[in-house]
Amino acid sequence: MNGILIIRQPKTKDEFESMYDLRWNLLRRPWNQPKGSEKDEKEANSIHFIALLDDRIVGTVRFHKIKENIGQIRYLAVDNNYQGKGIGRNLMETIYITAKNQLFQYLILNARETAVPFFKKLGYKVIEEGPLLFGQIKHKKMLLKLSRTDLKLQKIINNLRISAKFPNENPNAID
Repeated sequence: MNGILIIRQPKTKDEFESMYDLRWNLLRRPWNQPKGSEKDEKEANSIHFIALLDDRIVGTVRFHKIKENIGQIRYLAVDNNYQGKGIGRNLMETIYITAKNQLFQYLILNARETAVPFFKKLGYKVIEEGPLLFGQIKHKKMLLKLSRTDLKLQKIINNLRISAKFPNENPNAID
């Protein structure tokens, strides 16, 4: 893989459209699902990420809150020509950092059976059978518990951010 991989949120209408096209082409089209099936009612309340390589979207993933301390990952897709090159792992790492920054304790996802080994390498554990998509794609529900150490560290960082916003009233004071 040549070029610099950039993981970020989509910014423009065209980027969102390209992201949805990638989702549909990889996750819905092979099972004869209609355009539009690559979206759901949580799109507006989710955090989307794209993987860009030479200004081309080659991967995407979505993250949203389902309960106070639980986030769900959906729609992880990496262009077939770029699979096995670390793009999915980088997208998932971005979700992990985002979840830690927002003090989530758990991440859940429904993994296609073929993707279970990938998620296990990232620390996810199968907790139960998942849905049967389109009557033929078996899934496993998987969970990742974010480490307490990471969460404690993130709380300290958040407290430092808050205190930095309200500096000592005397700007010449040195602690």
